[in-house]
Amino acid sequence: MASNPLHPATLGTLTGIGVGPGDPDLITLKALKCLQSADIVAFPQGRNGQPGLAQTIIAPHLTRQQLLPLDFPYIFDPDQLTSAWQQAGDRVWQCLTQGQNVVFACEGDLSFYGTFNYLALSLERRYPAAKISRIPGICSPMAAVSALGLPLTVQSDKLVVLPAIYTVDDLDTVLVWADVVVLLKVGSVYDQIWQLLHRRHLLEHSWVMVNATQTTQKVYRPLTPYPHLKLPYFSLMVIRSGANPLP
Repeated sequence: MASNPLHPATLGTLTGIGVGPGDPDLITLKALKCLQSADIVAFPQGRNGQPGLAQTIIAPHLTRQQLLPLDFPYIFDPDQLTSAWQQAGDRVWQCLTQGQNVVFACEGDLSFYGTFNYLALSLERRYPAAKISRIPGICSPMAAVSALGLPLTVQSDKLVVLPAIYTVDDLDTVLVWADVVVLLKVGSVYDQIWQLLHRRHLLEHSWVMVNATQTTQKVYRPLTPYPHLKLPYFSLMVIRSGANPLP
């Protein structure tokens, strides 16, 4: 009697692993073991035929695995994004129904604005029988402050992370009560943020980290001499506005 490809016992498992912000050595032991034992390794496809960051991070650790680049377009149209996520989920489901285990490599940590979430949600909605597991990773703010030689928070610091800023009014409001603010994808509004920090006398307490833990890592600290910076996509800013002293 032929086995049922949709029976839970014969389905492969999709495991999302956080592979850290750039340095291949920052992957956890658990994620590494899962990666190297997988049948198929999936990851977001890079732009213009170039390897994406997640693929670059895991490259030194790959052995015999089949590679599955998935298209997660850099667009804002919700219909196109939903279609792309569904197509990615369909491709992974085809592998799972063959009994193959799939690992999806996600830069940083899965739960911290991770691409894996879109794939997992699409798969769960369209294929409720899918088996999905998650392994956390190191996210970019943690890696950045370590590279800066700073704690992210101390004592009773209140922390805010803003994933993208389209108006400095958001930051101005947050700085009223937050002690530490982390700004992701800061490049498009850097000049305006610099002016705001200048008015608030916070330039000496603010830092920019570019490509944290990667070979192209660059640090700007303090920001007083840098009113204009052309920053790449993987740039973040740490602002310490609270009164708690650093150790």
